[in-house]
Amino acid sequence: MGLKRSSHAVYDTAYHLVWCPKYRKKIFEDERIREGAEQLIKEICEGYGIKIEEMEVAIDHVHLLVSFPPKRSIGEVVRIIKSISARELFRELPRIKKELWSGELWEDGYFARTVGDRMTRQIIDKYIKHHREIEQGPAQLF
Repeated sequence: MGLKRSSHAVYDTAYHLVWCPKYRKKIFEDERIREGAEQLIKEICEGYGIKIEEMEVAIDHVHLLVSFPPKRSIGEVVRIIKSISARELFRELPRIKKELWSGELWEDGYFARTVGDRMTRQIIDKYIKHHREIEQGPAQLF
């Protein structure tokens, strides 16, 4: 993905996000609904500076591999995408609401995992331990 810059940060972030429609209903079996959701998610992400690396809208859940500036939390990004997409899908395709008893499109929860390429957890752990040894140095040891 590479380094990105914002006004106060340089970052290289990647998150795998997954969430489901309410009751894990298979509402995306309908190609029109699936394509509408994909397009909406793309537009929302573009408008909020969230870069989609990969996306799959399956029949009963959504997978995203995204990158966004560290000024946003994972929860905030998920909330933005889920709330706006639900509102717009209900507006554009009101029949979806009939399939969902509670009138909500998405389940409350989500799955999130940070993703690394060259910087694995083991490499970062080793780097921090090495840095600690350098900082303490021989003069600092008691």
